[in-house]
This record gives sequence, structure tokens and C-alpha cells, in this order.
Amino acid sequence: MKSLVIAEKPSVARDIARVLGCRQNINGAIEGGKYIVTWGLGHLVTLADPEDYDGKYKQWKMEDLPLMPEPFKLEVIRQTGKQYQAVKAQLHRKDVDQVIIATDAGREGELVARLILKKAGCDKPLKRLWISSVTDKAIREGFAHLKDGKDYENLADAAMCRAQADWLVGINATRALTCKYNAQLSCGRVQTPTLAMIAAREEAIRRFVPKSYYGLQARLASPGLVLTWQDQKTGEQRSFHKKEMEERMERLSGEPGVVTQVRPVPKKVQAPLLYDLTELQREASRRFDYSAKETLNIMQRLYENHKVLTYPRTDSRYLSADILPTIRERLEACAVGPYKALVGRLVNRPLPEKPFFVNDAKVTDHHAIIPTEEFVQLDHMTVDERRIYDLVVRRFLAVLYPPCEYEQTSIQVSIGGETFTARGKVMKNQGWRAVYQDQSGWEEPEDEQEGGEGGRPAGVSQLPPLKKGDQLSPLRLTLTEGKTKPPAHFNEATLLSAMENPTAYLTSQDKNVAKTLHETGGLGTVATRADIIEKLFSSFLLEKKGKDIFLTSKAVQLLSLVPEDLKKPELTADWEMRLSRIAGGELKQRDFMKEIRSYAGELTEEIKAGTGQFRHDNLTNTKCPVCGKRMLLVKGKNSQMLVCQDRECGHRETISRTSNARCPVCHKKMELRGKGDGQIFVCSCGYKEKLKAFKDRRAKEGAGVSKKDVARYLNQQKKEEKEPLNNALAQALAGLKLD
Repeated sequence: MKSLVIAEKPSVARDIARVLGCRQNINGAIEGGKYIVTWGLGHLVTLADPEDYDGKYKQWKMEDLPLMPEPFKLEVIRQTGKQYQAVKAQLHRKDVDQVIIATDAGREGELVARLILKKAGCDKPLKRLWISSVTDKAIREGFAHLKDGKDYENLADAAMCRAQADWLVGINATRALTCKYNAQLSCGRVQTPTLAMIAAREEAIRRFVPKSYYGLQARLASPGLVLTWQDQKTGEQRSFHKKEMEERMERLSGEPGVVTQVRPVPKKVQAPLLYDLTELQREASRRFDYSAKETLNIMQRLYENHKVLTYPRTDSRYLSADILPTIRERLEACAVGPYKALVGRLVNRPLPEKPFFVNDAKVTDHHAIIPTEEFVQLDHMTVDERRIYDLVVRRFLAVLYPPCEYEQTSIQVSIGGETFTARGKVMKNQGWRAVYQDQSGWEEPEDEQEGGEGGRPAGVSQLPPLKKGDQLSPLRLTLTEGKTKPPAHFNEATLLSAMENPTAYLTSQDKNVAKTLHETGGLGTVATRADIIEKLFSSFLLEKKGKDIFLTSKAVQLLSLVPEDLKKPELTADWEMRLSRIAGGELKQRDFMKEIRSYAGELTEEIKAGTGQFRHDNLTNTKCPVCGKRMLLVKGKNSQMLVCQDRECGHRETISRTSNARCPVCHKKMELRGKGDGQIFVCSCGYKEKLKAFKDRRAKEGAGVSKKDVARYLNQQKKEEKEPLNNALAQALAGLKLD
């Protein structure tokens, strides 16, 4: 008899098959003596669309709502139907007596496998492979310690509850909004609060009134020293009262200074913690302007194809104790190129007894992202892969280096009874900062540990040698002035941070809710946030100006029409709290779903009773070539489109897209506008160049024309024009991943 192994993707299946000695390729699987390895293509099975229950639901009508299927039906995803049939055939083989779930180790991975098994009607005994990397060593060890599938029944229940709850709330609310206002309006328990957070930030910026503030500086020409005034009661170094500061400066002018305190304090700063996916996405956004989705895709390739990094979809920044014995092997694997010398200083150094980055209590499904034991071939990586790999490896090396040590000296000077201060830092030991010394333009990562001193002992300066009682004269006083600044607009990095920790946007003061949001990772999960942000752009609810993110008019109107409850992060906190209890066996699936059905019905009725209006304020005079109605001008993440206003028609066409082609004048990225031979590159500085002239110029420069700059754009444009804007439920809900 044989065991059937179900992996989530073909690349992982091939690795497992090779390790298990399976070499015979059969339809949709690889067979060996003891094992058959098959795979999904992500999800093969999903919850059925409304029209699969009754054909009448193809038409979106308010009178059909709310939709409450019982039981839920499953359907095979059309695009992956062939592979599903192959998996099903293997499941029902008479010589298969056991199934091993080897999908990604997490709630969503569990759902992938369980949906396949349920749709195929398979009830054979289950085992679970639970690993954090797909190296040969990890696979061998995982199969040597397979878990009982029954141990993951509760996790599977929680995954199914999440999917069904999002179906009930997302589909009913989306259909109700769309029918009520005859516009493509979608909402969900995560995407809508995310929009609400951006709206709150934009409102804070609009309401902000800058205030002038003032300070005093005292300069001693020799030796060079700049002292800053400090309020003796509050410790503040600025005042909003100009007259008071002018009077203070006039009173202190000509007065000598007396050193009242010289306080040197030795400081130690540990390296920042290891990366989880969200922190890595933030860093990649700040440094390379990668979107969250781009970073995740690059990480997947490094995990699945190159096998040099561990599982990317993790929300932990710590390692578990059982990883420590593998550290040396991981170091030896990445000791290549720019890391060879850095690793050389570590390999013979023992680990500290209690490493600050090891904490079993803070590791749930997966530990932080670190290198694997797989030998690294940097020349096999793309530029993007090298960049992300570099971030992870340097952070891994940094935590193994000793703390950064410096001496911080504080000087306090009394001038006419007022306090002035200065601080300086002298580096004693670079420690982990040496890991980043060979990177030009590197901005040191912030330390986010509890009780940390902050990861930036930067601005290191040498103070003149002074001692208590020294007289300082002559001193030149100057009045400084500044203005308070409004909050910054969100970019992808800061939006990810807000989604991860949305407690500042809670409307309730319930500490348990805030605690739950913090513990469960906030809005969405590390695995879904990238898709949520991308969906908000593709739904024309968000647009970018430079790196900053703004709400579109459509999003502003949507927020005025959506029920208040759906805009609150508290909803996700409540769901995650209960889903965690289901996964832990403390709450029954049926009890949770009973409440969700009731809630979905209430939301639908609230939308039906709404009195708001939706108005298209981006209508153009261009007629839709399909239905003849006027089209809307919408901004995507990197493009502008014309979209038919009729959601039933859904025709759209791209009119411009930001390319990777650089302007020869100002070197900014140019837009490619128009169609066919009439296409033209346009830069914000005013430079214009026809596509043909661009190709000729690039050919003369010897650079050729990049496929990314031209061919990919043209192919993408054709693809987008063929795709309907509204593919009924599928387009509205993007595969049911509403969280």
C-alpha cells in the first residue's frame, strides 16, 4: 500500500518527490515505491458561487438577498479543474491507504487540502507534514516526524469558518451595495476598515493647522559647541510663545554659561529582531519601493525555487530553541560573496546562553524568516531576489553579532538660571552595525525590541572635553523657529504597519479588543495583506501619487454608504478571537456560524434601508465601444483606464501606464500613452518621445529596448482590455479572499 502526499504547489511537490525517491511521472503526480506525490495549484476547490445554488442568482437582484446557503456547496475552480481530477483519481486509488497533507503549514494551507478532500469525498486516514522550509533536510525530518491529521481538525474548522463567514458577509454586503447604488461597490471585514484608516489619516491632514514653535540655541565658538534650551519643568525644547522666548533671549544675552553636569553613560544596543513577512515588506518598500505583493512573490521564489530562505508567511520575529543547533550549518551555507568575511567572524564564536532572538512563546506556526542550510548561488538570482535575500541574510547575521556599544555623554549648562543641554556619542564597538558597513546609503534598521535603546546610535559626535564648574563664554544666542507638521500620508510601508497594529483606529476603549488585534496580527494576516492592498488598487478605491496612497472619490463615497460596523477594526478582532478559540477546541463551529448568519442578515437589511447616493464624478465624453454609454476615467496603481460606467458591460481599456523607461532629461519614470503606432512616452517634466523614436534612441545607445519597458506593457494592455471589469462574483470577491 502507498501514501498519497498532497503538496500546495508543483515546485514543492517535485522537491518532496525527489527526497522520497519518487521518479515516475504520471498524470498530475509523481509515483515511487511507497509514496505518490501530487499537488494543487494553490486552491483547486472553493466555496460555490451563488449561481451554483440557483441559476437565477446570476442576476444580482436586491429581492434575492440575503443569500444563506445551508449547507455550503463546493465547486472546482474552472482554471485548475484538470489538476483536481488528477488529484481525485489518486485519492481513490485502491492501493492508497493514507493521505499526507503537505500543503503550507498554516490555516490557509490547511483549507487548501481539506477542501480538496471534502469535494473528492475522501475519508482515508490523514497525516500532516508541518515544516518551515523545503530543503531536503527539512523534508526528511518532517516525514520522520509526521503529525496525526486529527490534531489539525480544529484548525481546519477555523479555516472553513473564516471562508464561510467571509462568503456570507462579503457576498451579501457587496451585492446589496452594488444593487442599491448601481455601481461596482465591494466591501469586506478587512478591506473596508483599511479604507477607513486611510480616510481618517486624510481627514487628520485636512484638519491640521500648523503652529509655529520657537527655541533657543547657545553657541560657543571655541571649542565648537551648540547648546539647546530646555524647559526645567517639562523638559521640552520648544515653546509656542514667541514673545516669551524673545524676552528670554534678551535677558540671557551676554550671560556666561556654567557647566552643571557632565554625565557619560555607556550604552549597549542589540540588533533589530529578525524579519517576519510584514517587517520585510515594510523594509523592501522603504528601500526599493517594492509593493507588498512584489516582496511576497520574490520571497516565494527564494523559498520554493532557490530554497535559500525559510517559509515567508510568518508573523513571528523570533526563533524557537530547536533551531539553534542548525545555526552553524545555515551560516556555512550563506558564507559566499559579500557575506563570507562577515560569517567568518561568527562560525567559531559560541552563541550566548540566552539569545535575545530566541523565544518559544512568541513562535506560533512558523519562526522568523532566516536562511536555510541550502548552499547559495547568488549568480542564479535576479536583481530583485538578490536584494531581498541580502536583507534577510544581513539581519540574520546581525542578531548573531555582539551589541553595538557606545558612550553617550550629556552636558547640562546653566545660563542665567536657564538650562541648556548638549549630547554626544562616541562609538566604542561597532558590534552588529559592522554587518551593514559595506552598504552605501544604508539606513540602519530601527530596533523594535521592548526596552531597546533604539537601533540608531547615529549622528555620533565628539563633545569638547568639559568638566563640572567650567565657565563658557562668550555665548551667542539665536532664536530658532519651526512649524508643526501634519501626519504623513500613508505609503505601502506605513499602511502595512497600520494594518498590523490598528489599535490607534479603534472606536471602542476595550483593552481586550486591542490586545486581541495585537496578538492576532491586526487586519488581515501576513499572507493576505499584500492581496488586500492590491485589490483596493485594482478596484479603483486607492490611487498612488509618488509613493503616497490616497482614496479615490469612489472610496470616499463607498465609506459613506457602508454600514458603520464594517468599517471598524473591532470586527476582525472579534472574528479572530473566536476563530482562535475554534482552532483551540474551545468554541464549536456551528455556534460561530449561527452568529455570522444572523450578522450577515442584519448587514444586508441595513444596506437595503440606506438613504445615501452614489454619483460618478469621473465621467468622460468617450463612449463605450460595446454599449455606447459614457466611460469613467479611473486611476489604477500604475495606470489610467477608461472603464464603462455600466457594471453589466464592464468594458475597459488602458490609456496610459507608468513604464520603467527613464526620461533622458530628469531620469524619472515615463508614462506610455496611446495605442499602436501612435504610442508616446510622456514625462512629468514635459519631455515627450514617440515609441519609435524611443526604440531608435535606445538602439543607438546600445541598450536595446527592454521587454519590461515595452513588450510587457503591450501584452498587459491587450490582456486588460480583454478582461471584463465585472466577472460577476469572481471579480467582485477575487477568489473569496476578503480578509
